[in-house]
Amino acid sequence: MDDKKLFRISDVAKMFRVSTGTLRHYEKAGLLCPEHTDQETGYRYYSVRQFEVLNTIRYLRALDLPLDEIAEFLHNRDIEVIEEKLERQKELIARKKKELEIIERKIDHRIWQIQDASQSELDVIRKIKIPGCRMVRMQDSLCPKSYLDLEFSIRQLQKDQLETSVFLGKVGIGIILEHLLEGKLDTYDLVFLILDEEDSYQGTTEELQEQMYVSIRFCGGHTEAPDYYRKILTYIRAEHLTITGFSQEITMIDDGITSNPEKFVTEIRIPVDEK
Repeated sequence: MDDKKLFRISDVAKMFRVSTGTLRHYEKAGLLCPEHTDQETGYRYYSVRQFEVLNTIRYLRALDLPLDEIAEFLHNRDIEVIEEKLERQKELIARKKKELEIIERKIDHRIWQIQDASQSELDVIRKIKIPGCRMVRMQDSLCPKSYLDLEFSIRQLQKDQLETSVFLGKVGIGIILEHLLEGKLDTYDLVFLILDEEDSYQGTTEELQEQMYVSIRFCGGHTEAPDYYRKILTYIRAEHLTITGFSQEITMIDDGITSNPEKFVTEIRIPVDEK
């Protein structure tokens, strides 16, 4: 190819399968200047000398190297420089890979939770043993009508966290032991987050041990919950069980993932001792 031949920007874009906008962006960033720009028409022309630079840019972009790092290399083309940049990029990719693996596990958890909720046997009281978990909780007096009424408390729990979206779908509210025993079921005393194993939380967490619970799932939300608490408490008394802690009420499916109230599923579980 004649190294003196000039190619219009549209031709170069087609050859390298990039947009003309991308080429203009590279020019603006100081990465790839045209060989010639027609002052009257503004048309940009490139020679084969720019092809080598463009190939380098595309290669480094394929490695996800930022444009400013590429520009620094192009202005100081040196083996040690590019080796150092590639080593740093490799470390960055390793961190991203780890983050993506965590996100993948969290997606798997969320899919399982939705499937589990969708297949729920409703209005049936069960005794179930639930594995231990990590939890963050905050005392707060609440009378929520919908999940939106919990937003302020949730934001307080998530305050100063590096990543708050990881807690999506793991929020619950509860009634303390004393109020359960007294039958005070219209006001909640705490908000909590159940953490996945891979969650990193900046602050105080508590470990819940494996525990027997009395549980019920129903179609509805927090406003319908008091009647189901009464059913559970009646069952607990009839079975001569002892309540050992605060309740955990979680809307497994709510407005956050469907606009159909007939699909809503909420679970209430109360820890008990059979002795």
